[in-house]
Amino acid sequence: MPPRKKTDIEPMLSQEWTLPSAATLGSAVRAKGILLEMRARLPLTLRKKLDIAASTLTLVMPQSEAKAFAAAAETVTAGLVGIETLPVIPREIEDILTIKTAERHRWLKDGRLPSAGTRTVKLRGRAKKITFHVFDPRLVQDLLDNDQIDAWREQDAETRRENRQRALWKAKLARAEKTGKTAPPEGEDDPGLAGWAAFMREGLLR
Repeated sequence: MPPRKKTDIEPMLSQEWTLPSAATLGSAVRAKGILLEMRARLPLTLRKKLDIAASTLTLVMPQSEAKAFAAAAETVTAGLVGIETLPVIPREIEDILTIKTAERHRWLKDGRLPSAGTRTVKLRGRAKKITFHVFDPRLVQDLLDNDQIDAWREQDAETRRENRQRALWKAKLARAEKTGKTAPPEGEDDPGLAGWAAFMREGLLR
């Protein structure tokens, strides 16, 4: 007997929510983060029913689950109110600003990238919780608008250059002391260390 063809296909219910650019900040990682935030508000059995494509959240469920669908859609709709203010987590800010983890740590430590607080989560399959800094999305948007990241990188490059020159000068002083020689008088450039007089004038070694 030939197999019976399945002719009854259950209709599906669906609803979409397009995320505003002010919420995603142009980042697919940020959009995925918003998806995970919305999934966390749904019952565990319904979380995979909500997905995202091109910054649009889509909830798809069988018509037979109309009541659960309505409740889930209401939860997502309510959760997206004010989503533009959702704090930006580390992996999101790195993607939005196109920065490296080391840069994020450095700028957070020296105060250029102020924290908006911390968040503690427990990763799936791990007993230990982790705590990390989060950032104000308005600050992130300002950094994008003002091209601040390029300016910070230029500052860091100049600092590294000065540190190298300072290290060379200290090494030269140490060698001079060891051999009993004296450094050239202030104001006279030493061909072995270009720019040492400028360091002395600016007091960088004092």
